[in-house]
Amino acid sequence: MARLLAAALLMPALAAAADVRIVGEHLPPSSMMEGNVVVGRETRKVREIMARAGIRYTIELLPWKRAYAQALSAADTCIFSTSRTQEREAQFRWIGPLNEAQWVLYGLAERHLALRTLADARGLVIGTVLGDARDDYLRQHGMEVAPVTQEWLNPQKLLLGRIDLWAVGMAVGSKPFAGKAWEHKVVPLLEFNRVQTYLACNRQMPEAQAAAMQRAAAAMRRDGSMAREQLR
Repeated sequence: MARLLAAALLMPALAAAADVRIVGEHLPPSSMMEGNVVVGRETRKVREIMARAGIRYTIELLPWKRAYAQALSAADTCIFSTSRTQEREAQFRWIGPLNEAQWVLYGLAERHLALRTLADARGLVIGTVLGDARDDYLRQHGMEVAPVTQEWLNPQKLLLGRIDLWAVGMAVGSKPFAGKAWEHKVVPLLEFNRVQTYLACNRQMPEAQAAAMQRAAAAMRRDGSMAREQLR
């Protein structure tokens, strides 16, 4: 880890020579800033992939829609952690999987809402992130969504009663709100989908680069590195 962090601190100086630009969003504990360095559970996985593949890179956090647009348009860009869906399949080169995620509708505990199926959420306003796969999925299923540009705005809106539900993507078995002051004010109401998440790279990325990254990801799954990072 010390080797990876030292390399991360040198990344700005190597920006002009970097082979790959990696973008993501602020989404603790998966990806966040610690000083001037991007850290987090999924960030560590991505850094290890790049180190094993021997590929120079930069990494930064942006609003999701902006990051996603850049990964689609710039040949040297990859984005994490990206839900692999049928609609997105042909848009990227997929490196991973990094993780498996549950899509869960959360609501305020005090409202005692009961959801058995997604159809039960019709007529309720659901907080999403603009351009996110959950946002697209819920729109396609006729749900009323209220998207924001960054995920951290959704719990605030939920607590203030500005949305009825919050569509959360979380690692299977995780406790995403542990330690938050509002942790016990929100409850899971319905798991409405499961997906695998990946490092998604622009289709124009050289095949040799993508193959090296995928070999590194596969090796991490075989030697248990992916699973160990999940527990940290």
